[in-house]
Amino acid sequence: MLATLLPILQELDLPLRLRLWDGKEMDLGPAPCVTLEIKDPNLIPQLAHPSLDLLGGAYVEGLLDLHGPLEEIIRIGDEITRALGDGQSALPIREAHDKATDAEAISYHYDLSNAFYQLWLDRDMVYSCAYFETGNEELDGAQQAKLRHLCRKLRLKPGDRLLDVGCGWGGLARFAAREYGTEVVGITLSREQLKLGRERVAAEGLEHQVRLELMDYRDLPTDGQFDKVVSVGMFEHVGHANLPLYCRQLAALVRPGGLVMNHGITSRYIDGRPVSHGAGKFIDHYVFPHGELPHLTAIGSCISESGLEIVDVESLRLHYARTLQLWSERLESRLEEAQQMIPERALRIWRVYLAGCAYGFRRNWINLHQILASKPLPDGSHELPWTRADLYQ
Repeated sequence: MLATLLPILQELDLPLRLRLWDGKEMDLGPAPCVTLEIKDPNLIPQLAHPSLDLLGGAYVEGLLDLHGPLEEIIRIGDEITRALGDGQSALPIREAHDKATDAEAISYHYDLSNAFYQLWLDRDMVYSCAYFETGNEELDGAQQAKLRHLCRKLRLKPGDRLLDVGCGWGGLARFAAREYGTEVVGITLSREQLKLGRERVAAEGLEHQVRLELMDYRDLPTDGQFDKVVSVGMFEHVGHANLPLYCRQLAALVRPGGLVMNHGITSRYIDGRPVSHGAGKFIDHYVFPHGELPHLTAIGSCISESGLEIVDVESLRLHYARTLQLWSERLESRLEEAQQMIPERALRIWRVYLAGCAYGFRRNWINLHQILASKPLPDGSHELPWTRADLYQ
């Protein structure tokens, strides 16, 4: 099988070296900068038609090792799967996301280790797409700019009641309270996030303005008590089947005239197919269990049918590519510390995930959209300015 596979790989002319389980090496292209080390000979037949989930999974499980710059590793893996894989993506299965399933999935991803996340996130631990005015900003500044961008779009003002759905470690909640004088309720399903988030609220003396709770979005009282609602990086966990319920819930939480901001990753495909060549399958299995990405039209339709009016949409795809690149670089620079915090298998997952997602966003495999919606007043009017000029003053 190896004799058949080698000429095919050599035709791709990639800067790749192959190292076998017995120590033998062969260069498959000029000036190899990446070494693919096969540790299990049983993997060879599967490489005839590889996919990104096969390669990524084999790396995570220790069946192969990858040596070289991560960006090049991801690019070469993509080139190989495009040339030799079948490239097919199955239509998504509409899963029934109940509260127990969602809580388990969130705990798997977010309760890994607060200290681990602190290694490579910004100082406020904002685990979502940053906002770059030029693309050259440092991560801390770009995340503060993102928080300000969200608050400006929501037209926050002193005394506003803001609900933060999926509040993470409370970075946005604290920022909104501190910089805009708002009262914030944040909810999360991660106990580890909640613990550290509350500690940080207390450390900043914001207990009178910020309250963080362990709660499912479906358990919130739908009495329109909030002036503004924001959901950042959360609706990816909702599931296709529950999108209408999710949007109806957001609409019922905000008062007439109020605003709802949904910030999240969206699919390139209208039918919600996962990222091709197996990347989506890898993420679902190893990173975000039960995660599902709807297309912009799907979430837009559900928002409109809930009674909210979409008033602004912005794509931040390249902003997220840059964010993920910075996260990946920061993690790579502190691998020795990371190895002391999480299991080796988990670290392998995160190395591949961050670098792979940066590549995927750059290549337009997936997108990220901020969708601002207004809940119309009884006469159909709303409280927004006539233009966006206030956002950039």
